[in-house]
Formats: sequence, C-alpha cells, structure tokens
Amino acid sequence: MYLHLGQDIVVRSSDIVGIFDIENTSVSKITKEYLGEQEKKHRVINVSAELPKSFIVCKDQKDDEDKITVYISQISCATLKKRSGYVDRLGLMQHF
Repeated sequence: MYLHLGQDIVVRSSDIVGIFDIENTSVSKITKEYLGEQEKKHRVINVSAELPKSFIVCKDQKDDEDKITVYISQISCATLKKRSGYVDRLGLMQHF
C-alpha cells in the first residue's frame, strides 16, 4: 500500500517509520538536532510548496542497506492518517 505525501511523492506504507506534526515536535531540541543531522546527510526532501505541517520518516531498503529519508510535507498528520486508513480499507475490500 502507498501513501501520497504531496506533489509527486508517494511512499510505501511499510517504509514509514513515523509521521510527526512539525509544529509540535520541532520545538524539541532533540528533534531539531535529528532533522539537522538528516539534512547534513542530504536525507531530507521537501515536498511542500507551502507552509510545512508534518515530516515523515521513511526507511529505504535499497542495496541491502537501510537508509532513512525524511520528507517535509504540507499535508497535516491528521490528513495523512485518514489517507492511510482509506488505503487500508480499500485493500481489505478487495479480499471479499
């Protein structure tokens, strides 16, 4: 199953480690440090043309190496949650 994060970016649901509200979590020193480290490693992709509302941490499984990619999205956590649930329901409906 896949989740659309904004613009042309779609990720596999199984690759998602976490979806975080950027406004609430970015006040934390630890979160700021984490995002800064990932940005230095060129692992942050901004898919937001507007004010960002969430960031999504994904684990890429390429070349037998786990790599983290952080996506910055203008879509809220609540909307992403609804989208992921909708996709899950569609998958269940196909089994009947």
